[in-house]
Amino acid sequence: MKADDALYQQLARLGRAIASGPRLALLDLLRQGPRTVEALARQAGLTLANASQHLKVLRQARLVEAEKRGIFVSYRVADQAVDTFYASLRGLGEKRLAEVQQIARSFVEKRDSLEPVDRALLLRRARAGKVTILDVRPVEEYRAAHIAGAVSVPLKDLAKYLGRLPRSREIVAYCRGPYCVFAPDAVKLLRARGYRASALGDGVGEWRARGLPVTVGGRP
Repeated sequence: MKADDALYQQLARLGRAIASGPRLALLDLLRQGPRTVEALARQAGLTLANASQHLKVLRQARLVEAEKRGIFVSYRVADQAVDTFYASLRGLGEKRLAEVQQIARSFVEKRDSLEPVDRALLLRRARAGKVTILDVRPVEEYRAAHIAGAVSVPLKDLAKYLGRLPRSREIVAYCRGPYCVFAPDAVKLLRARGYRASALGDGVGEWRARGLPVTVGGRP
């Protein structure tokens, strides 16, 4: 075997590891923050056995790492390079696959905005108290990492939280990225209750990739 053949064989391990819709879904969930196998299985709609098998493949390819805490095993992406790899793969799909382009257009329509977001301006307005940035993902994802200054209100709790949101401020909701439905659903509820609201297409991964401030930990 030639030296370059050995290289291609090793790179092919990555290709085989991600050649599965469920494994890509698990990888995308782990980009939001560490999770137990049980949580991953529930959120990805997999059986515990299937989730465990898919995670084993991802771990063998060194894309994820595992840590045992008591009786639970928690998984996380191996490092920032994995996050970048996933984002690059998705970006390639958006450029080369008509089916992905159609999916992307449908999500843009759900966000009800075709205009690019001035992210630096959004941060300045949030710091000035003119905009509330709402993180509508589950609390554990917020604690793992969130856009600096964002307030955690999981979508399932939003209706109960409405009385605490000032009507004088615009609300910008975000979730797991451009293909997540939590933020558009939150905006629909907010607008129905009379709030000025819009959805941000970015998630924490996109925010971090642009060099914008991300906070780890903190109270919801």
